[in-house]
Amino acid sequence: MLKTKKLNNICYYVTDIERTARFYGETLGLPLQRMENEPGEPDWLIASTANGIDLLFFQVESKPGNSPIVVFDLEDGGIDDMVEGLAEQGVTIVTPVSHSPGGWSAEFADPDGHTLSMYQTAEMPRQLKAMA
Repeated sequence: MLKTKKLNNICYYVTDIERTARFYGETLGLPLQRMENEPGEPDWLIASTANGIDLLFFQVESKPGNSPIVVFDLEDGGIDDMVEGLAEQGVTIVTPVSHSPGGWSAEFADPDGHTLSMYQTAEMPRQLKAMA
C-alpha cells in the first residue's frame, strides 16, 4: 500500500519551540524555516536535511511515545482510500483524515502503537467533501 510512497517528513512534538530552534539551528547547524501558525498559536519549524527529508517541529504537549511521527507523501492524493483500506485490515486509525498545514493528513498505529502518518496536498479528500 505504501511501498511506492516517498518518505517525506518526520514530525516532532516539542514543548518549547524556541529551545528547539536554538538546538537544531545553532547547535546542529541545520537550516531552519519558521512557519507562521494561526493567530495565538506558536509558530512551527522546518529543518531541511541533505537527503530531502524535512524535520517538522510543532509545539504541543510532548510526551514519550507520541513523537516522532514518520510521514509518507501521497503526492497523487487518495488519502481517503488509503485510510479506508487500512481500517478494513484492522489497523488502528489514530487521527482520521483532517486538515493539516497546506493539505490533509491522517495518522495510524503500527502493531506496537507507533504512529505513522500520510499527507496529501491534493484537493479536499472525498469524505470531507461529502460532509461540507
